[in-house]
Amino acid sequence: MTKLLYQTGFNNEHETEALPDSLPKGQFSPQKVNYQLYAEQFSSTAFTAPRASNRRSWTYRLRPSIAMGDFQPISFDKIVTAPHSTPCPPNVMRWNPLPLPTTDTHFLEGMVTIAANGDAQQHAGMAVHVYTANVGMGNMAFYNADGELLFVPQLGTMEVVTEFGKLQVAAGEILVIPRGIKFAITPIDGPIRGYICENYGTPFTLPERGPVGANGYANQRDFKYPVAWFEDNESAHRLICKFSGHFYEATLDHSPFDVVAWVGNSAPYKYALRDFNVINSVSYDHPDPSIFTVLTSPSEHEGTANIDFVIFPPRWMVAENTFRPPYYHRNVMSEFMGLIEGTYDAKEEGFLPGGMSLHNCMTPHGPEAQVFNNASNASLTPQKYENTMAFMFESRFVIAPTEFALSTPLKQKDYLRCWDGLTKHFDGSK
Repeated sequence: MTKLLYQTGFNNEHETEALPDSLPKGQFSPQKVNYQLYAEQFSSTAFTAPRASNRRSWTYRLRPSIAMGDFQPISFDKIVTAPHSTPCPPNVMRWNPLPLPTTDTHFLEGMVTIAANGDAQQHAGMAVHVYTANVGMGNMAFYNADGELLFVPQLGTMEVVTEFGKLQVAAGEILVIPRGIKFAITPIDGPIRGYICENYGTPFTLPERGPVGANGYANQRDFKYPVAWFEDNESAHRLICKFSGHFYEATLDHSPFDVVAWVGNSAPYKYALRDFNVINSVSYDHPDPSIFTVLTSPSEHEGTANIDFVIFPPRWMVAENTFRPPYYHRNVMSEFMGLIEGTYDAKEEGFLPGGMSLHNCMTPHGPEAQVFNNASNASLTPQKYENTMAFMFESRFVIAPTEFALSTPLKQKDYLRCWDGLTKHFDGSK
Protein backbone atom coordinates (compact mmCIF):
# COMPACT_ATOMS: atom_id res chain seq x y z
CA MET A 1 0.00 0.00 0.00
CA THR A 2 1.41 3.39 -1.01
CA LYS A 3 1.85 5.74 1.94
CA LEU A 4 0.17 9.13 1.41
CA LEU A 5 2.80 11.87 1.69
CA TYR A 6 0.78 14.99 0.91
CA GLN A 7 -2.74 16.28 0.51
CA THR A 8 -3.16 18.15 -2.79
CA GLY A 9 -5.33 21.04 -3.96
CA PHE A 10 -5.14 24.74 -3.12
CA ASN A 11 -7.56 25.92 -0.42
CA ASN A 12 -9.55 22.71 -0.56
CA GLU A 13 -11.01 21.21 2.61
CA HIS A 14 -8.48 18.57 3.65
CA GLU A 15 -8.84 15.91 6.30
CA THR A 16 -6.05 13.73 7.63
CA GLU A 17 -5.39 11.62 10.71
CA ALA A 18 -2.28 9.93 12.10
CA LEU A 19 -4.28 7.45 14.22
CA PRO A 20 -7.42 5.60 13.05
CA ASP A 21 -10.67 7.39 13.95
CA SER A 22 -8.88 10.29 15.64
CA LEU A 23 -10.79 12.64 13.34
CA PRO A 24 -14.38 13.09 14.61
CA LYS A 25 -17.14 12.17 12.19
CA GLY A 26 -20.12 14.42 11.62
CA GLN A 27 -19.16 17.31 13.91
CA PHE A 28 -16.03 19.28 14.72
CA SER A 29 -16.20 19.55 18.51
CA PRO A 30 -17.92 16.52 20.08
CA GLN A 31 -18.23 16.23 23.84
CA LYS A 32 -15.40 13.70 23.84
CA VAL A 33 -12.84 13.07 21.10
CA ASN A 34 -11.37 9.61 20.56
CA TYR A 35 -7.98 9.00 22.24
CA GLN A 36 -9.00 11.72 24.77
CA LEU A 37 -7.74 14.45 22.43
CA TYR A 38 -8.59 18.14 22.65
CA ALA A 39 -10.42 19.90 19.81
CA GLU A 40 -8.91 23.28 18.87
CA GLN A 41 -9.94 25.48 15.95
CA PHE A 42 -7.32 27.49 14.05
CA SER A 43 -8.70 30.47 12.06
CA SER A 44 -6.58 32.65 9.77
CA THR A 45 -9.50 34.80 8.59
CA ALA A 46 -12.42 36.36 10.46
CA PHE A 47 -15.19 33.95 11.46
CA THR A 48 -17.65 35.79 9.22
CA ALA A 49 -15.44 36.05 6.11
CA PRO A 50 -17.29 34.95 2.94
CA ARG A 51 -17.29 31.19 2.39
CA ALA A 52 -14.94 31.42 -0.64
CA SER A 53 -12.26 33.26 1.34
CA ASN A 54 -12.88 31.84 4.82
CA ARG A 55 -9.92 29.84 6.11
CA ARG A 56 -10.02 27.70 9.21
CA SER A 57 -8.97 24.24 10.36
CA TRP A 58 -9.96 22.04 13.29
CA THR A 59 -7.08 20.29 15.05
CA TYR A 60 -7.25 17.36 17.46
CA ARG A 61 -4.23 17.37 19.72
CA LEU A 62 -2.70 15.94 22.88
CA ARG A 63 -2.94 19.30 24.67
CA PRO A 64 -4.50 22.66 23.76
CA SER A 65 -2.03 25.36 22.76
CA ILE A 66 -2.70 27.35 25.94
CA ALA A 67 -0.88 24.66 27.96
CA MET A 68 2.27 26.80 28.14
CA GLY A 69 4.18 29.31 30.24
CA ASP A 70 4.01 33.11 30.04
CA PHE A 71 5.81 34.90 27.22
CA GLN A 72 8.93 36.90 28.07
CA PRO A 73 10.64 39.40 25.72
CA ILE A 74 13.68 38.31 23.73
CA SER A 75 15.52 39.91 20.81
CA PHE A 76 16.39 39.09 17.21
CA ASP A 77 17.74 42.52 16.29
CA LYS A 78 18.17 41.93 12.55
CA ILE A 79 14.45 41.27 12.02
CA VAL A 80 12.37 44.41 11.43
CA THR A 81 8.59 44.89 11.27
CA ALA A 82 6.77 47.71 9.45
CA PRO A 83 6.32 50.54 9.93
CA HIS A 84 9.99 51.44 10.33
CA SER A 85 11.52 54.90 10.23
CA THR A 86 14.52 54.50 7.90
CA PRO A 87 14.20 57.07 5.06
CA CYS A 88 13.65 55.43 1.66
CA PRO A 89 15.62 56.93 -1.26
CA PRO A 90 14.08 56.48 -4.74
CA ASN A 91 17.30 55.02 -6.16
CA VAL A 92 17.54 51.67 -7.91
CA MET A 93 19.30 49.22 -5.59
CA ARG A 94 20.84 45.78 -5.85
CA TRP A 95 22.48 43.45 -3.33
CA ASN A 96 24.84 40.48 -3.52
CA PRO A 97 23.79 37.22 -1.84
CA LEU A 98 23.91 36.91 1.93
CA PRO A 99 27.00 34.84 2.86
CA LEU A 100 26.43 31.35 4.22
CA PRO A 101 27.14 31.00 7.96
CA THR A 102 30.52 29.75 9.13
CA THR A 103 29.38 28.97 12.69
CA ASP A 104 26.30 27.08 13.90
CA THR A 105 23.31 29.23 12.93
CA HIS A 106 19.66 28.23 13.13
CA PHE A 107 16.84 29.73 11.06
CA LEU A 108 15.91 32.63 13.37
CA GLU A 109 19.55 33.54 14.00
CA GLY A 110 20.20 33.64 10.24
CA MET A 111 17.20 35.77 9.29
CA VAL A 112 17.64 39.45 8.38
CA THR A 113 15.13 42.00 7.08
CA ILE A 114 15.97 43.76 3.80
CA ALA A 115 12.87 45.93 3.33
CA ALA A 116 9.31 46.46 4.54
CA ASN A 117 6.19 48.51 3.89
CA GLY A 118 2.70 49.06 5.23
CA ASP A 119 1.85 48.40 8.87
CA ALA A 120 1.71 44.97 10.49
CA GLN A 121 -0.78 46.12 13.11
CA GLN A 122 -3.09 47.43 10.38
CA HIS A 123 -2.79 44.15 8.43
CA ALA A 124 -1.45 45.87 5.32
CA GLY A 125 1.85 45.54 3.43
CA MET A 126 4.75 43.18 3.85
CA ALA A 127 8.38 42.66 4.85
CA VAL A 128 11.12 41.00 2.82
CA HIS A 129 13.66 38.90 4.69
CA VAL A 130 16.54 36.67 3.67
CA TYR A 131 17.56 33.67 5.72
CA THR A 132 20.52 31.33 6.06
CA ALA A 133 21.00 28.36 8.38
CA ASN A 134 23.24 25.35 8.78
CA VAL A 135 21.76 23.67 11.88
CA GLY A 136 18.28 22.80 13.07
CA MET A 137 16.26 24.62 15.73
CA GLY A 138 16.48 21.79 18.28
CA ASN A 139 13.69 21.93 20.88
CA MET A 140 12.55 25.31 19.61
CA ALA A 141 9.42 26.22 17.67
CA PHE A 142 8.38 29.54 16.16
CA TYR A 143 5.16 31.21 15.10
CA ASN A 144 4.51 34.61 13.57
CA ALA A 145 1.38 36.46 14.68
CA ASP A 146 2.12 39.42 12.37
CA GLY A 147 1.62 37.72 9.01
CA GLU A 148 1.85 34.60 6.89
CA LEU A 149 5.27 33.60 5.59
CA LEU A 150 6.03 32.85 1.93
CA PHE A 151 9.39 31.06 1.70
CA VAL A 152 11.32 31.09 -1.59
CA PRO A 153 14.29 28.74 -1.03
CA GLN A 154 17.35 29.49 -3.14
CA LEU A 155 19.87 26.95 -1.85
CA GLY A 156 19.54 23.56 -0.18
CA THR A 157 16.71 21.45 1.15
CA MET A 158 14.98 21.81 4.51
CA GLU A 159 12.59 19.78 6.60
CA VAL A 160 9.80 21.92 8.01
CA VAL A 161 7.95 20.43 10.96
CA THR A 162 4.60 22.12 11.60
CA GLU A 163 1.58 21.54 13.81
CA PHE A 164 -0.15 20.12 10.71
CA GLY A 165 2.62 17.71 9.70
CA LYS A 166 5.98 17.70 7.93
CA LEU A 167 6.99 19.17 4.58
CA GLN A 168 10.32 18.84 2.80
CA VAL A 169 11.06 21.93 0.72
CA ALA A 170 13.92 22.48 -1.74
CA ALA A 171 15.21 25.26 -3.96
CA GLY A 172 12.78 25.63 -6.86
CA GLU A 173 9.78 25.18 -4.57
CA ILE A 174 7.91 27.65 -2.37
CA LEU A 175 6.36 27.18 1.05
CA VAL A 176 3.56 29.19 2.68
CA ILE A 177 2.98 29.03 6.44
CA PRO A 178 -0.20 30.80 7.55
CA ARG A 179 -0.11 33.44 10.27
CA GLY A 180 0.13 31.85 13.72
CA ILE A 181 1.13 28.27 12.85
CA LYS A 182 4.04 26.83 14.85
CA PHE A 183 6.95 25.36 12.95
CA ALA A 184 10.64 24.43 13.11
CA ILE A 185 13.21 24.24 10.29
CA THR A 186 16.12 21.82 9.89
CA PRO A 187 18.59 21.88 6.95
CA ILE A 188 18.88 18.44 5.36
CA ASP A 189 21.80 18.38 2.94
CA GLY A 190 23.99 21.31 3.97
CA PRO A 191 23.43 25.04 4.46
CA ILE A 192 20.18 26.64 3.30
CA ARG A 193 19.51 30.14 1.99
CA GLY A 194 16.43 31.84 0.65
CA TYR A 195 13.95 34.67 0.72
CA ILE A 196 10.80 35.27 2.78
CA CYS A 197 7.86 37.52 2.06
CA GLU A 198 6.06 38.24 5.33
CA ASN A 199 2.53 39.08 4.28
CA TYR A 200 0.73 41.32 6.78
CA GLY A 201 -2.41 41.53 4.62
CA THR A 202 -5.01 39.25 3.10
CA PRO A 203 -3.79 35.63 2.85
CA PHE A 204 -2.27 34.60 -0.46
CA THR A 205 -4.63 33.05 -2.96
CA LEU A 206 -4.52 32.06 -6.63
CA PRO A 207 -5.08 34.93 -9.07
CA GLU A 208 -8.13 34.90 -11.32
CA ARG A 209 -7.38 33.58 -14.81
CA GLY A 210 -9.77 35.75 -16.79
CA PRO A 211 -9.68 35.14 -20.56
CA VAL A 212 -6.74 32.74 -20.12
CA GLY A 213 -9.32 30.14 -19.13
CA ALA A 214 -9.30 27.08 -16.96
CA ASN A 215 -5.75 25.72 -17.25
CA GLY A 216 -3.16 28.51 -17.28
CA TYR A 217 -0.90 29.74 -14.47
CA ALA A 218 -0.69 27.65 -11.26
CA ASN A 219 -3.15 24.78 -10.99
CA GLN A 220 -4.83 23.89 -7.69
CA ARG A 221 -3.90 20.20 -7.89
CA ASP A 222 -0.17 21.01 -7.73
CA PHE A 223 -0.28 22.56 -4.25
CA LYS A 224 0.67 20.08 -1.53
CA TYR A 225 -0.36 20.04 2.13
CA PRO A 226 1.10 17.89 4.93
CA VAL A 227 -0.64 14.83 6.28
CA ALA A 228 -1.16 14.55 10.02
CA TRP A 229 1.92 13.70 12.08
CA PHE A 230 2.54 14.14 15.79
CA GLU A 231 5.04 13.47 18.52
CA ASP A 232 4.26 12.61 22.14
CA ASN A 233 7.35 14.28 23.57
CA GLU A 234 7.39 15.58 27.15
CA SER A 235 10.82 17.21 27.09
CA ALA A 236 11.20 20.98 27.59
CA HIS A 237 10.63 23.14 24.50
CA ARG A 238 11.01 26.83 23.73
CA LEU A 239 8.22 28.58 21.84
CA ILE A 240 9.26 31.82 20.10
CA CYS A 241 6.57 34.25 18.98
CA LYS A 242 6.77 37.36 16.81
CA PHE A 243 3.91 39.60 17.91
CA SER A 244 3.35 43.24 16.93
CA GLY A 245 6.95 43.53 15.76
CA HIS A 246 8.54 42.16 18.94
CA PHE A 247 9.81 38.73 19.92
CA TYR A 248 8.74 36.74 22.95
CA GLU A 249 9.66 33.35 24.37
CA ALA A 250 7.54 30.91 26.40
CA THR A 251 8.47 27.54 27.86
CA LEU A 252 6.60 24.30 27.28
CA ASP A 253 7.00 20.98 29.06
CA HIS A 254 6.16 19.13 25.86
CA SER A 255 6.45 19.32 22.07
CA PRO A 256 4.02 21.75 20.40
CA PHE A 257 3.80 19.40 17.41
CA ASP A 258 1.09 17.19 18.91
CA VAL A 259 -1.78 17.43 16.40
CA VAL A 260 -3.03 13.87 15.79
CA ALA A 261 -5.65 14.84 13.16
CA TRP A 262 -6.91 17.92 11.39
CA VAL A 263 -9.56 19.02 8.91
CA GLY A 264 -9.93 22.35 7.13
CA ASN A 265 -8.41 24.70 4.58
CA SER A 266 -5.92 26.78 6.58
CA ALA A 267 -2.65 24.89 6.73
CA PRO A 268 0.93 25.08 5.43
CA TYR A 269 1.43 24.20 1.78
CA LYS A 270 4.17 23.97 -0.83
CA TYR A 271 4.33 24.30 -4.61
CA ALA A 272 6.98 23.41 -7.20
CA LEU A 273 7.60 26.42 -9.45
CA ARG A 274 8.34 24.12 -12.39
CA ASP A 275 4.61 23.26 -12.42
CA PHE A 276 3.62 26.80 -13.40
CA ASN A 277 1.94 26.86 -16.82
CA VAL A 278 3.41 29.88 -18.57
CA ILE A 279 1.16 31.95 -20.84
CA ASN A 280 3.21 34.14 -23.17
CA SER A 281 3.07 36.27 -26.29
CA VAL A 282 3.20 34.65 -29.73
CA SER A 283 2.80 37.85 -31.73
CA TYR A 284 4.57 40.99 -30.45
CA ASP A 285 5.47 42.99 -27.32
CA HIS A 286 6.79 41.72 -24.01
CA PRO A 287 3.86 40.72 -21.76
CA ASP A 288 3.30 42.47 -18.43
CA PRO A 289 4.75 40.59 -15.43
CA SER A 290 1.23 40.11 -14.06
CA ILE A 291 0.85 37.22 -16.50
CA PHE A 292 3.39 35.29 -14.41
CA THR A 293 1.57 35.66 -11.07
CA VAL A 294 1.62 32.52 -8.93
CA LEU A 295 -0.03 33.89 -5.78
CA THR A 296 -1.66 37.19 -4.89
CA SER A 297 -2.64 38.94 -1.67
CA PRO A 298 -5.56 41.16 -2.76
CA SER A 299 -6.22 44.65 -1.42
CA GLU A 300 -9.50 46.51 -1.11
CA HIS A 301 -8.80 48.05 -4.53
CA GLU A 302 -9.72 45.57 -7.26
CA GLY A 303 -6.77 44.80 -9.52
CA THR A 304 -4.24 46.45 -7.16
CA ALA A 305 -2.55 43.84 -5.01
CA ASN A 306 -1.23 44.16 -1.51
CA ILE A 307 1.41 41.71 -2.82
CA ASP A 308 1.81 39.73 -6.03
CA PHE A 309 4.28 36.86 -6.15
CA VAL A 310 5.50 36.64 -9.75
CA ILE A 311 8.03 34.27 -11.32
CA PHE A 312 10.11 34.33 -14.51
CA PRO A 313 10.66 30.63 -15.21
CA PRO A 314 12.09 28.70 -18.17
CA ARG A 315 9.90 29.46 -21.21
CA TRP A 316 9.80 29.97 -24.95
CA MET A 317 9.99 33.48 -26.41
CA VAL A 318 8.39 33.49 -29.86
CA ALA A 319 7.31 37.12 -30.39
CA GLU A 320 8.14 38.67 -33.78
CA ASN A 321 9.23 42.15 -34.89
CA THR A 322 9.44 43.33 -31.30
CA PHE A 323 11.76 44.13 -28.41
CA ARG A 324 11.66 40.94 -26.38
CA PRO A 325 13.17 41.77 -22.95
CA PRO A 326 11.17 43.78 -20.41
CA TYR A 327 10.64 47.28 -21.76
CA TYR A 328 11.82 50.43 -19.97
CA HIS A 329 9.14 51.51 -17.57
CA ARG A 330 8.03 53.51 -14.55
CA ASN A 331 5.02 52.27 -12.66
CA VAL A 332 2.94 52.77 -9.54
CA MET A 333 3.79 49.34 -8.09
CA SER A 334 7.09 48.70 -6.30
CA GLU A 335 9.18 45.68 -7.28
CA PHE A 336 11.56 43.55 -5.21
CA MET A 337 13.31 40.88 -7.27
CA GLY A 338 15.35 37.82 -6.38
CA LEU A 339 17.16 35.20 -8.44
CA ILE A 340 16.96 31.52 -7.54
CA GLU A 341 19.16 30.17 -10.34
CA GLY A 342 20.69 31.06 -13.70
CA THR A 343 20.50 34.50 -15.29
CA TYR A 344 17.62 36.95 -15.54
CA ASP A 345 17.10 38.01 -19.16
CA ALA A 346 17.07 41.77 -18.47
CA LYS A 347 20.15 41.72 -16.21
CA GLU A 348 22.87 39.46 -17.57
CA GLU A 349 25.68 40.81 -15.36
CA GLY A 350 25.82 41.44 -11.62
CA PHE A 351 22.45 39.94 -10.65
CA LEU A 352 23.56 36.77 -8.86
CA PRO A 353 21.60 33.76 -7.59
CA GLY A 354 20.74 34.62 -4.01
CA GLY A 355 20.98 38.34 -4.81
CA MET A 356 18.16 40.86 -4.98
CA SER A 357 17.18 44.21 -6.44
CA LEU A 358 14.66 46.93 -5.62
CA HIS A 359 12.90 49.28 -8.06
CA ASN A 360 10.39 51.40 -6.18
CA CYS A 361 7.29 53.30 -7.24
CA MET A 362 7.96 55.57 -10.27
CA THR A 363 11.70 54.83 -10.24
CA PRO A 364 12.67 54.16 -13.88
CA HIS A 365 14.22 50.80 -14.73
CA GLY A 366 14.61 48.27 -17.52
CA PRO A 367 17.26 46.28 -19.40
CA GLU A 368 20.91 47.13 -18.92
CA ALA A 369 22.69 48.80 -21.83
CA GLN A 370 24.26 45.67 -23.31
CA VAL A 371 20.97 43.74 -23.12
CA PHE A 372 19.26 46.60 -24.99
CA ASN A 373 21.89 46.60 -27.72
CA ASN A 374 21.82 42.82 -28.10
CA ALA A 375 18.02 42.61 -28.13
CA SER A 376 17.67 45.45 -30.63
CA ASN A 377 19.83 43.58 -33.14
CA ALA A 378 18.98 39.95 -32.38
CA SER A 379 17.66 37.54 -34.95
CA LEU A 380 13.97 37.07 -34.05
CA THR A 381 13.87 33.29 -34.18
CA PRO A 382 12.13 31.28 -31.43
CA GLN A 383 14.27 31.32 -28.30
CA LYS A 384 14.01 29.23 -25.15
CA TYR A 385 15.06 30.61 -21.78
CA GLU A 386 16.46 27.64 -19.86
CA ASN A 387 18.11 27.06 -16.48
CA THR A 388 16.69 30.24 -15.01
CA MET A 389 14.25 31.17 -12.26
CA ALA A 390 13.76 34.72 -11.07
CA PHE A 391 10.88 36.06 -9.00
CA MET A 392 9.34 39.32 -7.87
CA PHE A 393 7.42 40.53 -4.82
CA GLU A 394 5.33 43.39 -6.22
CA SER A 395 3.40 45.70 -3.89
CA ARG A 396 1.14 48.74 -4.07
CA PHE A 397 3.19 50.27 -1.19
CA VAL A 398 6.71 51.70 -1.40
CA ILE A 399 9.16 48.99 -0.30
CA ALA A 400 11.50 50.75 2.15
CA PRO A 401 14.96 49.23 2.75
CA THR A 402 16.06 48.74 6.34
CA GLU A 403 19.15 50.35 7.85
CA PHE A 404 20.94 47.03 7.40
CA ALA A 405 20.09 46.91 3.68
CA LEU A 406 21.24 50.50 3.09
CA SER A 407 24.55 50.13 4.94
CA THR A 408 25.64 46.54 4.30
CA PRO A 409 28.68 45.94 2.06
CA LEU A 410 26.43 43.53 0.13
CA LYS A 411 24.71 46.55 -1.43
CA GLN A 412 26.21 47.17 -4.88
CA LYS A 413 27.45 50.75 -5.06
CA ASP A 414 27.76 50.66 -8.85
CA TYR A 415 24.37 49.14 -9.80
CA LEU A 416 23.32 52.27 -11.72
CA ARG A 417 26.42 51.93 -13.94
CA CYS A 418 24.86 49.00 -15.85
CA TRP A 419 22.80 51.62 -17.73
CA ASP A 420 25.82 53.83 -18.59
CA GLY A 421 25.89 52.72 -22.21
CA LEU A 422 22.39 54.02 -22.94
CA THR A 423 23.57 56.83 -25.19
CA LYS A 424 21.52 58.78 -27.67
CA HIS A 425 21.00 57.09 -31.08
CA PHE A 426 18.66 59.76 -32.47
CA ASP A 427 18.65 60.09 -36.24
CA GLY A 428 16.57 63.04 -37.43
CA SER A 429 16.31 61.63 -40.97
CA LYS A 430 14.08 58.67 -39.91
